[in-house]
Amino acid sequence: MTDTPPHEPETTPGGPHDELPYDGPQDPAEPYGADPRQAEPSLRAGLEAILLVVDEPVPEVTLAQILERPRHEVAATLRELAAEYTAQERGFDLREIAGGWRFYTRDVCAPLVERFVRDGQQARLTQAALETLAVVAYRQPVSRARVSAIRGVNSDGVIRTLTLRGLIEEAGHDPEHQAVLYRTTGYFLERLGLNSLEELPDLAPYLPDDVEGIEELQQ
Repeated sequence: MTDTPPHEPETTPGGPHDELPYDGPQDPAEPYGADPRQAEPSLRAGLEAILLVVDEPVPEVTLAQILERPRHEVAATLRELAAEYTAQERGFDLREIAGGWRFYTRDVCAPLVERFVRDGQQARLTQAALETLAVVAYRQPVSRARVSAIRGVNSDGVIRTLTLRGLIEEAGHDPEHQAVLYRTTGYFLERLGLNSLEELPDLAPYLPDDVEGIEELQQ
């Protein structure tokens, strides 16, 4: 008998022996199957998101750098948003003040906000609020960064609450870093039954002195 070679299967286009075409994304760095609908937020949405969390007016050039958009485009969109909020009679408006943009409560809503803040003052202060108030009282005038450095946690929200309750207020800007400085108010002295800050207990020596070095490390 004559040996016959083993039978090899026939191959057809698209069979197991053919290389499959690449149908993934054109950019190899883009993950396969990425949802094209998950795009970057619009310029309007980005501006609203940033301005919603700021405590100071933000310059147009800063917003343009963060959002990576032309400054003139950012400026035009800000003015469009401001006009839109006014036309819709929102409870807030967008203002250009001190070289930057920030959300503010609309003037006609001031009585409601005042009533809310006044009624809220009846509530007890949280431990975080008491700590922050003590730091401001003994280190005033003091910036938010310094307060956060002393406490070891971000204190922006607590400072905002204390400001709304009338216990602390803005006291100008740091001449070196232009950061907003805070101090206690006359209402603070009234609530504590003090005539002046000199009547505060002698607690300052127990606070850390090398706050500047801590702030530099955190920045």
